[in-house]
Amino acid sequence: MSAAPQLPDILSPEFAADPYPAYAVMREKEPLIWHEATKSYIVSRYEDVERIFKDMRSEFTTDNYNWQVEPVHGKTILQLSGREHAVRRALVAPAFRGRDLQEKFLPVIERNSRELIDTFRASGSADIVSDYATRFPVNVIADMLGLDKADHARFHGWYTAVIAFLGNLSGDPEVTAAGERTRVEFAEYMIPIIQERRENLGDDLLSTLCAAEVDGVRMSDEDIKAFCSLLLAAGGETTDKAIASILANLLTHPEQLAAVREDRSLIPAAFAETLRYTPPVHMIMRQSAVDVEVSGGTIPAGATVTCLIGAANRDERRFREPDRFDIFRDDLTTTSAFTAAADHLAFALGRHFCVGALLAKAEVEIGMNQLLDAMPDLRLADGFDPVEEGVFTRGPQSLPVRFTPVTSAGA
Repeated sequence: MSAAPQLPDILSPEFAADPYPAYAVMREKEPLIWHEATKSYIVSRYEDVERIFKDMRSEFTTDNYNWQVEPVHGKTILQLSGREHAVRRALVAPAFRGRDLQEKFLPVIERNSRELIDTFRASGSADIVSDYATRFPVNVIADMLGLDKADHARFHGWYTAVIAFLGNLSGDPEVTAAGERTRVEFAEYMIPIIQERRENLGDDLLSTLCAAEVDGVRMSDEDIKAFCSLLLAAGGETTDKAIASILANLLTHPEQLAAVREDRSLIPAAFAETLRYTPPVHMIMRQSAVDVEVSGGTIPAGATVTCLIGAANRDERRFREPDRFDIFRDDLTTTSAFTAAADHLAFALGRHFCVGALLAKAEVEIGMNQLLDAMPDLRLADGFDPVEEGVFTRGPQSLPVRFTPVTSAGA
C-alpha cells in the first residue's frame, strides 16, 4: 500500500472532471490507498467494496455516520445496528415496497411526473435536469409525506446543503455551517407538523410513521424528523441524478434509446446499467471494527474506509468491457438489480441496502415512460454533450433537449 503519488488526488479538479481513468489505475496498481486529507483508506476493487458492504463477518460498522450524517440529519437508521436497526427498518420499510408502494404511492408518482411534463410538453424544448429531474423526486417525497409542495424551494435548498455537507471532503467550514444550520431549520419546520399529524392521522407516509409500531416500539418525533430529512436528501439527490444520467446515457447511445422506446420493458435494464456505469453516489464510507485484510494490504481497526462505488462498478474483474454502456449486457442481472442481491453496488448491499431502491425504480420507470410518450423524437440540443459533475455524488448538471410536441389528437 502507498499514497500513489502518480494518481490525481480525489479532491483535485482533474479527478472531479473525470474520475474514471484514476479509478482504473487505483484498481490495477493501488487498490488500497491511505488518503491523508480525508483521513481514510480508499478501496476501489469490486470484491473489496462488495465484501465491506455485505459485511458478513461484522468487520465493518456505520459508526462513521455519527460525524458524517448526524450533524445534519440527527440520529438516523443508517447509524443503527443489530436489533435496534432491524426494528427501525421494519417500521419504515413497508411503505417502500409491496402493496403500499403499489396502491398508495404509484398514483402520486404518476401525477407528479405528469404535472412537471405538462409545463414543457407543448414547448418543443426542455432542460431535463432543471425542469424535471431536480423537482420530480422531491415533489414525490413531499406528497408521500403529506407536506406542502409549495415549500419545494425550501426542501431543495435543504437537501442541496445536506448533500454538500456529506460531500465536503475538503472540510470547507462554510459548507459545514450551512449543513448544520439545515438540521435546525428542518427540525423547526418538521417537528410541529409531526406533532399535529399524530393528533390527526391521515393516509400519508408521515401518518404511517407516526402510527407504526413493532414489538411495542414506536418512533419518536426526533426519529421521524431524522428519517424524513434522510429521505428528502437521499431520495432527492440520488433519484434526480439517476434520471438525468439514464437519459444522458441513452441520448448518447441512440440505438439503445431506440430499443427502449420500442420496448419499454427494457427501462429497468437501462436503469440498472446506468446505476453501474454512472452511479449517482460515487463513494460511501464505513468504519473498520477490527484489522481487515483487503486487496493491497491491511485496514487497521477503527479506521474510516472510503468505498469507491464508481470504481468498483467498472472493475474489469467483474464486468466485461466495463467502460461501455450496454443495457443488454449479460453480466448484470436486472431482476435482482433493485434488491440487496444486486450485482452493481450503487445502492450498497447487505443490512444497509437502500430502503428506497424500489421507490427509485418506480419513479424512473414511470418518469421514463411519460417522458418518452411526451417526446417521441427526443434528442439532445444541437452541439450539447452531457457532462457529469461532482465527486461524492455525480451526474449531469444540465441536459437540454429538443422534441416535436405531441398534438392532443395524437396524445
